[in-house]
Amino acid sequence: MRKLLLTSVLLLAFGLTMNAQWTSPGNGTIYTMPDLVAASNGVVTNTGDVFTINADLTISENDILTIDDQVSRIDAPGVLITIKGSMVCYNSETNRVKIYGTMTSQFSMRFENATNCNLKHMYFSDGSGIKVIESEVTFDDVKFLYFTRDYANAAIDIFNCDPVIKNCYFQDNEGAAISSPANGQSSPQILNNSLDANVNGINSPQINLGPGGEDTIRIVGNTIDDHWAQWHVGGISVADLIGVGSTKVLVKDNIVKEGRYGYNQQGATISSVIVGNQFIDNFNEENPMNGGSGISIYGTTVNNKAVLRDNVITGNLWGITAIYLHDIDMGTEDDWGNNVIHDNYNSGTVYDLYNNSACDITAVGNSWGTTSEEMIENHIVHQNDDPSLGLVTFIPFIGYDAVNEVKIISFDVWPNPVSNGHFTLTLEKAIPSEVVIYNVNGQIVKSQYIDNQINVISIESLESGIYFVEVTNSNGKAVKKLVIQ
Repeated sequence: MRKLLLTSVLLLAFGLTMNAQWTSPGNGTIYTMPDLVAASNGVVTNTGDVFTINADLTISENDILTIDDQVSRIDAPGVLITIKGSMVCYNSETNRVKIYGTMTSQFSMRFENATNCNLKHMYFSDGSGIKVIESEVTFDDVKFLYFTRDYANAAIDIFNCDPVIKNCYFQDNEGAAISSPANGQSSPQILNNSLDANVNGINSPQINLGPGGEDTIRIVGNTIDDHWAQWHVGGISVADLIGVGSTKVLVKDNIVKEGRYGYNQQGATISSVIVGNQFIDNFNEENPMNGGSGISIYGTTVNNKAVLRDNVITGNLWGITAIYLHDIDMGTEDDWGNNVIHDNYNSGTVYDLYNNSACDITAVGNSWGTTSEEMIENHIVHQNDDPSLGLVTFIPFIGYDAVNEVKIISFDVWPNPVSNGHFTLTLEKAIPSEVVIYNVNGQIVKSQYIDNQINVISIESLESGIYFVEVTNSNGKAVKKLVIQ
């Protein structure tokens, strides 16, 4: 009896060892989930199209994991999935593959030196973080819900790489939606995502980025909301606190609302273009000394630069705050700002622009919610209030001397969205103009000259997606969003 019992114990121990983890051989094999069931010695099991990962799983360099319509759900409680090769999801939008942990036993993922990873139409729930380390990864139409911070600081934590995160949805995650550290250089492309009520109990924005790499950080077309107002978190932060490299940022056409602050740019060498955004009602900070700005530029050197154009900044505790050292361009005589800045106040006082530094700011050609020069002056804190502060030049402004002339031009595009390979662009007046179409990465995909009031623009060569049409002529410049279906 003792011998039989000992044999049983040894068999059980052997079985646990076999199932402790599984690593693919790295010989160029392409695995589907059913293939892993056959190859992984029980680490991956299934019941029909529902698969379970029972222990840590690694896809080695050279190997590929593909997930397709054979899979409806993957349960992975308490395990680490590591991708060192490639991972590709081929699901249709109607068959969104779900990867689950549990409330008490979350899964975690790690992309490490991975290449050509494309995750599309997926749903991640009850994870403890996804780390993307020096890897080529695209997340497209992926949902991230109920992530803890047990493995990573954010639902997606990036280190020294430039992943693409587009059309995704982040909600109710304990940490930030997307983050990168202060000791790395990453330039993620964060495009057309929805972020709502992420970050629980920590002082972090929903997008929290460190210094950028060689490419430009692009944060374009996102909606960032904290409408529950229970965590009092920020919207977007880009920081270079230890002077790493030279960070370039495009913040364009985002809506950031009802949070602790809108956009924060802080540190040494950062150059940003902030254009076409709405920073609205970011007042969820009990102490105005600790936050509440629509836009805050806090530079440790004058190489912290920002160009602001065509933004709407209203309903915040502070409109724009400029702190210590910086180089801020809010509009010049030759290139008006066309920002709309008004009704940002706390403690009963309007603070549309607070220049808390010795650096001057040009802020020509903006709308301040009034045509009264005296009232605008009262809503700006600068050298006229304290000689130690820099001067804000805000004249001329929109409506100055009763001339309501905005230094942009008027045009329309229709239909919008467009699906037939061309659209019509109408100018207010027939005048020679240059039309440039940009994609969401800021790349020029088409340009041409027009001189008619009604113009047909061919876009047959462009793929479906979101674009920006910019028209420039002697009257100025204007941009509109164009959706191609």
